[in-house]
Amino acid sequence: MSGIGKLRGLFLVVATCCAGGLAASSTADDSIYLHPGLMAPAGDGAVLNLYCIGSGSPTVVFDSGHQDWAPAWSVVQPEVAKWTRACSYDRPGSGFSPAGPMPRTSIRIADELHHALHSAGITGPYILIGHAFGGLNMRVFAYRHMAEVAGLVLIDTDAGDVAPPDVLQREHAVFAEQERDLRACRDALAAGKPLPSVPVPTLTHTTCEQRFFRGFPEKAWSPELNAQSLKMAESSVALFDEVVSELHEMPGDEGYSKQHQRSFGSRPIRVLTSADHFGDSENTPTAVHLRHLKSETAIAEGQAQFLALSSNAKQVFAYHSGAAYIQFDQPDIVLAAIREAYDASRAPVVRGGGR
Repeated sequence: MSGIGKLRGLFLVVATCCAGGLAASSTADDSIYLHPGLMAPAGDGAVLNLYCIGSGSPTVVFDSGHQDWAPAWSVVQPEVAKWTRACSYDRPGSGFSPAGPMPRTSIRIADELHHALHSAGITGPYILIGHAFGGLNMRVFAYRHMAEVAGLVLIDTDAGDVAPPDVLQREHAVFAEQERDLRACRDALAAGKPLPSVPVPTLTHTTCEQRFFRGFPEKAWSPELNAQSLKMAESSVALFDEVVSELHEMPGDEGYSKQHQRSFGSRPIRVLTSADHFGDSENTPTAVHLRHLKSETAIAEGQAQFLALSSNAKQVFAYHSGAAYIQFDQPDIVLAAIREAYDASRAPVVRGGGR
């Protein structure tokens, strides 16, 4: 996920929550993510591993957060595929996608995805779904390929492209520390040293291999998917090369997105925001809780700025999504937002926002 989400607090609001309904479960069939899907050329020597299931249009395309890959969508993707085509993928260096060209900028990521989709015969319109850092990538995709975009769903998205300078300064300092820690993990792995030999990163107190997704085992996955994902995190130098480069490029990615922001016209945008990044309880010291409340408000207000990009935009809050993984903890909220965007995108209206 993102640097913000991983730390639970660089940065309360009215909330919508779903009781019951679809629940993440380790009994779910996530076997498609145990093997490569469709390997699609993505330009400049890159190849993306795509998982596309279902049929229909618009196609729903998922991009995961920083330090995540396609299994981040294991709960919601099969449900979306019941009513339209749904595609997730591994960014180069992660999952089953081989290492790609450097640097790993959001521009490169967006254009690789666009190229790979067309190589696979999956043309637009697309409804773009981005979690955390993936939301930044999907905004860049939209700004560069707006004519093919039918809608956008942002899930606890990174919002550095709309953040004030003081927030950016703190955020970028965190990125630099994360990059340092991940680079130390990468260098140890490349030298043949076991990851447990690397000192626990001081920033998050999380071991190298447990920095991916929200750690292992993930309760939403089968034992087989947990074992495979952990093995990748413990052994792939390419994976660490990818995440280090992405972190290094994030400030520039934010600047590009800010400079190239454009209207979506009436294309639907849904912004999903976790209202509990910190997991405070009655035992949380008052001063700490107040600091967390201030951060929660900043996150919510930052993400709310994306509502101005469309005349059909709405923000939805999730109260019961630990560590900001709404797609695992409250998948019904994510599915409802995607379905709203899907239905709205099929309505006979003038979209605007460029061609």
